[in-house]
Amino acid sequence: MEVNVVNNPHVKLVADSFSWPFRGDWKSTWFPGAIAVLLLPIAFIPLLGYAIAATRAAETDPTNGPPKLALSTRLLSDGFWTSLAVIVLTAPFLLAINPFADRLYDAHLWHMTDVPLSQLYAHVVAASLLALPWGLLLLLHMPHATARFARTGNPRDYIDLPRSINAVKNDFATWNLAAAAIVTGWAIAVACVGLLCAGLVPGVFYAILVSAHATAVLEPQGKNPRAR
Repeated sequence: MEVNVVNNPHVKLVADSFSWPFRGDWKSTWFPGAIAVLLLPIAFIPLLGYAIAATRAAETDPTNGPPKLALSTRLLSDGFWTSLAVIVLTAPFLLAINPFADRLYDAHLWHMTDVPLSQLYAHVVAASLLALPWGLLLLLHMPHATARFARTGNPRDYIDLPRSINAVKNDFATWNLAAAAIVTGWAIAVACVGLLCAGLVPGVFYAILVSAHATAVLEPQGKNPRAR
């Protein structure tokens, strides 16, 4: 499929995703955001809720920069539904790791005298192979679903996989650009691990903001969200 990105009006919008985290009063946003990332095990839901708030802000007016991170009922509610969607999409792949690893181990694809090490390799290979379809599923569904949910506040947007697939088919070029920006943002976050892990926390928060802005491009402005 040939994709003409030169004439795509969303090219600049997606490119702006990488600078959007530093627009507006970004300094007052980054500190609480970094703290939330640092406390990720207990701040998972609020952080996902903020990702939705950031997407909503980018859909409304991307020139203002990221919104401030402030706990609210809506933020926690959005984070809950988003985390539930991620868990539902991820659970089948997690549950498939052990059976898949057992089949790989029984196939004797490698010969090692150390049984525990062989089983470990089988699990690593199984997880690596399952990570590809899992990542593709998230990229196909979550950007469009998140953009819709940020605008409407309706959790049903997260279970409408056919609508997301149709949206990708109808405007593949824009989705391709948004997905590339999201993947690049998270690649930068992973690269920050090389800074003795000191850059991992701000790197993850940066990736969240880049992803939020890139996701917002998928939902045209001018639509009125349904009342919550």
